[in-house]
Amino acid sequence: MDVWKENMMKELEVGEVEYETVEEFLSSLKKEFGGGEKKSVKVAELRKLEQGERIMEEFVQEFKRTVRVADIKDDHW
Repeated sequence: MDVWKENMMKELEVGEVEYETVEEFLSSLKKEFGGGEKKSVKVAELRKLEQGERIMEEFVQEFKRTVRVADIKDDHW
């Protein structure tokens, strides 16, 4: 995020980027960073998930919950 912030500050200083409203800026920010991080973290969690001492049903339920919370689709596999 620091790199993005530095680039954005430079672009604003020299007039390369202009936002007429705060909403326009926030929309741009959301497009750049919105949600992707959460899904990436959850995908990484799923890839590290191990059954361990749990029964299969417990393992499957945890897997399904993690997928649901992250709103992950099949294209991540």
